[in-house]
Amino acid sequence: MNKNKEIGRKGELVAVDYLIHKGYIIIEKNFFHRRFEIDIIARQNDTLVFVEVKTRRTKSFGYPEESVDNKKIQHILRCADYYINQTKWNGNIRFDIISILFRPSLSIEHIEDAFY
Repeated sequence: MNKNKEIGRKGELVAVDYLIHKGYIIIEKNFFHRRFEIDIIARQNDTLVFVEVKTRRTKSFGYPEESVDNKKIQHILRCADYYINQTKWNGNIRFDIISILFRPSLSIEHIEDAFY
């Protein structure tokens, strides 16, 4: 596995632990539909939360969440739509971003309602 994928996977593990600590129920990790992926699908009370995790070693190339562009958002929305239809979910939904930096020390930012 290349270094970027390895950092990304570590970030997703950190994000899962963070969400569990905050009381979320993790439903799916790395949910794929065709070529689209949602990193984490979780539940917070009566809300289904689709979470995009962005991780970087440092902020020298900008903050991780800045890399979630319109194209990425469209891919997440398509994948979420498929998941909602397959599971026949009829409740609230939300799209969050969890931004993780590993250096100089671990930093986690949870951006709720990041887009829709």
